Amino acid sequence: MPVAKPESSDSRVIAHVDMDCFYVQVEQRKQPQLRGLPTAVVQYNEWKGGALIAVSYEARKFGIKRSMRGEEAKEVCPQVQLVQVPVARGKADLSGYRNAGSEVVSILARRGRCERASIDEVYLDLTDAAEMMLTDNPPQGMETIDEEALKSHILGLNNEDGSDVKENVRKWIHRHNADHRDKLLACGILIVAELRMQVLKETEFTCSAGIAHNKMLAKLASGMNKPAQQTVVPFSSVKGLLDTLPIRKMKQLGGKLGISLQMDMGVNTVGDLLQFPEEKLQERYGINTGTWLWNIARGISGEEVEGRLLPKSHGSGKTFPGPRALKTVPAVQHWLNQLCEELSERLCSDLDQNKRIAHTLTLHARAYKSSDSDSQKKFPSKSCPLRYGTAKIQEDAFNLFQAGLREYIGFYGDKTRGSHCRGWGITSLSVSASKIVPIPSGTCSIAKYFHGQSTSHFSSMQSSDNLNTEATLSLPSGSI
Repeated sequence: MPVAKPESSDSRVIAHVDMDCFYVQVEQRKQPQLRGLPTAVVQYNEWKGGALIAVSYEARKFGIKRSMRGEEAKEVCPQVQLVQVPVARGKADLSGYRNAGSEVVSILARRGRCERASIDEVYLDLTDAAEMMLTDNPPQGMETIDEEALKSHILGLNNEDGSDVKENVRKWIHRHNADHRDKLLACGILIVAELRMQVLKETEFTCSAGIAHNKMLAKLASGMNKPAQQTVVPFSSVKGLLDTLPIRKMKQLGGKLGISLQMDMGVNTVGDLLQFPEEKLQERYGINTGTWLWNIARGISGEEVEGRLLPKSHGSGKTFPGPRALKTVPAVQHWLNQLCEELSERLCSDLDQNKRIAHTLTLHARAYKSSDSDSQKKFPSKSCPLRYGTAKIQEDAFNLFQAGLREYIGFYGDKTRGSHCRGWGITSLSVSASKIVPIPSGTCSIAKYFHGQSTSHFSSMQSSDNLNTEATLSLPSGSI
């Protein structure tokens, strides 16, 4: 867990911009006749009409959920429009969604440091832009406030007395006696509203946003009022937000750590953490994690917005659930070849457009063993230096799989040499390229650079002894 920097946590303006039902919006831009209709984007497999991966807000009103299949959605709402994800190489082709997300990123990056977190979400550090506005054209002196900014939801702003909500927002933005933190947030309200309208104008996409003093709070706020709205968390409202927030809704607390907090410590909300001294949390969960828990209970996070418009890694994967599990080595090799072909295309595109190269190839799989008491053992992720070229990536990925399979089932030659291997199945397969860096300046040519890497960069592929186990790779989320 990253240890926060409390001294910087309340002097920044951070926004988390979340595209509204993004896959649906991309399809509606291609087919404008779908706008306003209950619509869902369906995954490429055909079983029971395919898996829903995005559901429009119109469809949600009929009770359609992402956990449904296409046929179920039709039963709930016969008029729902089902749009299939494009298919390439027998799997979903997300390139159109990635490219659409890049359009949005290029607009948002005009006003501040921008971190692309996934296909459909972006963090912005607007501190410099807010400070500049506060100096040159402070909101307190503005005669007119844009209508979109006036629709902002400001946590802690009392609108229960029947007063005009937009007028209350106007007064909050115009306050002359506000402290510096709130004045910065007022600037953030105006900047984000303007950016969201610019995204709509140039791309036809709507987005929602959270505006706060750190990434953690901004992300929590962005999902509170959707679609096409923005929510603001003043410093004075942080405690009220966190006191009743279920810990499972906090990033990094949805898994084992969150379960331990609930079962072992009786912590059900983020506010419940306030009862424990920092030393107690450190004693139970270690120094770094304990300090991190103590900080998030108080809304403190020093995590910086990384200046990153491009992805940190490229990945391609496919699942094989139930009876579609891969049970032969040739079947695995076939799908690895498809995945590696896509990965190679994306690497070449990145190299051509951004002059970046990747250094590490990683294979990850999920598997089961049907006749072994150790059937819960995880298939080990494997990595090696990355060699450019589709055939080389395919060869290396297959070698990684074979090394992982030997480790997973035990080194029995008769189980891995034949086409049919007894007692195992692969339910998920993915390859990724990471450690992506710009080509060093002053390099005469790309070809010469790769030639210079040929000995040291690829030598460890010569022996499977050099393959190392890594943690599970992180692929683009594509969350909706």
